[in-house]
Amino acid sequence: MWQDIRLLNATANALLGLLALALLGSALWWLVHRPLFTLREVKLEGPDHGALQHVSPSTVRGTALPRIKGNFFTANLEEVRVAFESVPWVRRAAVRREWPNKLVVVIDEHKPLGTWGEDGKLISVEGDIFTANLAEAEEEGDLPEFNGPAGSEREVVARYRDLMQWLAPVELKPEAVELSGRYAWTVKLSNGVTVELGREQNRETLKNRVERLVRIYPQLVARLQDRIESVDMRYPTGLALKASGLTLAPETKKK
Repeated sequence: MWQDIRLLNATANALLGLLALALLGSALWWLVHRPLFTLREVKLEGPDHGALQHVSPSTVRGTALPRIKGNFFTANLEEVRVAFESVPWVRRAAVRREWPNKLVVVIDEHKPLGTWGEDGKLISVEGDIFTANLAEAEEEGDLPEFNGPAGSEREVVARYRDLMQWLAPVELKPEAVELSGRYAWTVKLSNGVTVELGREQNRETLKNRVERLVRIYPQLVARLQDRIESVDMRYPTGLALKASGLTLAPETKKK
């Protein structure tokens, strides 16, 4: 009999506990779904509370906001992050809740470095390929052109930075940098001259070839003015040059 009473008490306590949990759950559900917690605002800001340059509220309204479901408590922040990272110009997004009905989205924008390939894509200073309005990217001037095999984006950006440094003594800049399918480098300079640099045999190959061009370039300009069209630096000790009405090439074999 005593054992039966203990069993009955335990059962009753368990039922009461379940009832209490059910009531608590219902109360929480009721509270969570109050109009007070309906999302009223999505605030956009750049890193360190900075202003955004390219991401516009109108683009966000059309691209990201329709994909946000739920309220302050129930919105899935990972899904919100993914929605914002689908917006043009957004490189990364971080989302947090702000009491009682706001989401704050911190956006890291792509910083365009140049165009990539022939399909209108852009490449960022980090070497990421992204799609955005080219006219916006070129508000401050034409961007350099880049091209290369898939997966070579960061390598091409790194070589561009090297070329900027190597060409500085003759006040030239790379206007276009291309890595071919055979992994040979071609550079178009800011004065319109095309330079064939060939393949990298070691870490110093390109640097040595550009430095050789830099040493002789003032002499070439002094003699040929603006007639130079292309320079081939793939020769071990010399170069091949094409200018308006003139072609010069060494006897040695290029690499």
